[in-house]
Amino acid sequence: MIYVFNVVLPVFALILIGYVCGRTGKLGESASVELNRFVVWLALPAQLFNFAANSGWQTLWQPGFIAAFFSSCFVVFLLVLGISYFKKRDLATASFNGLSASYSNTGYMGIPLCALALGQDGIAPAIISTFIVFVMFALATVLIEIDILSHKKHHEILLSVLKSLCANPLLVTPVAGLVWASTGQSLYDPIAQVITFLAAAATPCALVSIGLFLLQKSKASASQAWSVSIAKLFIQPLIAWFIAGPILNLPTLWLNAIVILSALPTGTGPFMLAQYYKADGSLISRVVLITTVGSLLTLSLFLWWNAGV
Repeated sequence: MIYVFNVVLPVFALILIGYVCGRTGKLGESASVELNRFVVWLALPAQLFNFAANSGWQTLWQPGFIAAFFSSCFVVFLLVLGISYFKKRDLATASFNGLSASYSNTGYMGIPLCALALGQDGIAPAIISTFIVFVMFALATVLIEIDILSHKKHHEILLSVLKSLCANPLLVTPVAGLVWASTGQSLYDPIAQVITFLAAAATPCALVSIGLFLLQKSKASASQAWSVSIAKLFIQPLIAWFIAGPILNLPTLWLNAIVILSALPTGTGPFMLAQYYKADGSLISRVVLITTVGSLLTLSLFLWWNAGV
C-alpha cells in the first residue's frame, strides 16, 4: 500500500495544491487559463519534443499497443457519440460528449504517473498514448466542423480542419522531434537547455492547472455527466485490457501502462475545444471533476492490485 501511496500522492498532491490556491484566492480567476496556455504552448510541447527527439521512431512504433489503446478510445467515443446523437440529434454536442468519454489526460497526468509507477520505460507508452488522444481530438474536430460548417463547401471544411490541426502545438512538436531525431544531429546546447528548462516545468504546472480547473462551476445534468464518467473510468480501461491482454497478449509493462492510461480522468482538451467553438462546456467541466476525483480511487486500486500480483 505504501507503494501505491508513493506513486499517487505526488500527482494528486499537486492537483490539490492548485485547487487550494484557487479556492483561497492565492491564484486569481485567470490563473487556470494562463497557466494552461503556458503548458499547452510552451512547457508540454517542449517535453514532447524532447522525448521524441531523444527516442526516435523505433521506441515509439509499438503496433500492438497503438492498436489496443486506439481501439479502446475509438469504441468508447463511438458509443457515447451514438447515444448522445440519438437523444439530441446534435452532432457537435455528441462529438464533445464522445471526446469527453475517450480523451485520457495522458499529457498532464499520464506521463508523470507512468514514470512513477513503471519507471522511465513507462514514459514511452505515455507519449504514444498522447499522440493517440490527439487523433481523437482531431476526429472530434472534424465532426464538429462538419456540423458547424455544414452550409459550406467540402474543401472549405477540409481547409478549416487542417488549419486547426496544424496550429496545435501538442501535435506539431512531437512530430518535429521525431523528424529531428531522424536527422541524427544534436541540438545546439543553449537551445537544448532552454527546451529542457521548459520541459521540466510541464508536469508541475500541468497538475496545478488541473487543480485550478476543478473550480469551474457546472450547470450540466448530473446523470449525463455520471454516464460519460463511467464510460471513461470503467468501460474504456476494460476494453483496453481485454484487447491488450487476452487478445494481443502484450508484455506486462505495456499491459499495465495501457490500463493506467485508459483509466486516467478526462483531460482539459475537450473543454478547450468547447471554448474555441464557443460551445457549452458545463458538462465537460463536470466530467473532468468527477473523473479526476474518481480516478484517485480507481487508479489506486489498480496499482495496489497490480503490486500484489
